[in-house]
Amino acid sequence: MSNEILVRCCAPTMACLKTGSMFNCAFESRRQMTDELRRLNQRLGRKGLRILPLRWREGRALLYLYRPKLLERDLSDLWAKALLSECGYTPENTGACLTRLIARLRTGEDFPHEIGLFLGYPPADVDGFMHRKEECKLCGLWKVYDDVESAIRQFARCRHCTKVYLDCLTRGFPLEKLAVAR
Repeated sequence: MSNEILVRCCAPTMACLKTGSMFNCAFESRRQMTDELRRLNQRLGRKGLRILPLRWREGRALLYLYRPKLLERDLSDLWAKALLSECGYTPENTGACLTRLIARLRTGEDFPHEIGLFLGYPPADVDGFMHRKEECKLCGLWKVYDDVESAIRQFARCRHCTKVYLDCLTRGFPLEKLAVAR
């Protein structure tokens, strides 16, 4: 996996603008994936980041780079807890929530609608996507059902962050320098 793919897909998470990011990446084997993710976790763990494989299919892995502390905070939100409970999660246990998400991703073809909670999307927007799809007010990094102005600002921050991080990467900055400690 190249550093460019990681930065292109995950810069806002590396910068603490988002809780998590998901992306697909090709690997020659599961062993190669495991070795690369282990090395990456060693490099970025000190910065409060963790990367997990969520699903493996035909030489491609769905990867999740996230900030465990931010995920725990996000999933403790009362609205998020209600949505997770509705989908069969145990919202009091972040690890159990991740295990359930992985199981849902590995057994289903579609992405579970609650996945936005693991990416740092507002619970109001996740709820809107789950229950009121026709009421979408804006499409960007996610579908917005509630606070459009806040979402527009967040989308701009994430786009700018990715641009800056890609520029820094081309100038030779290592991932450890790009990742913000939290």
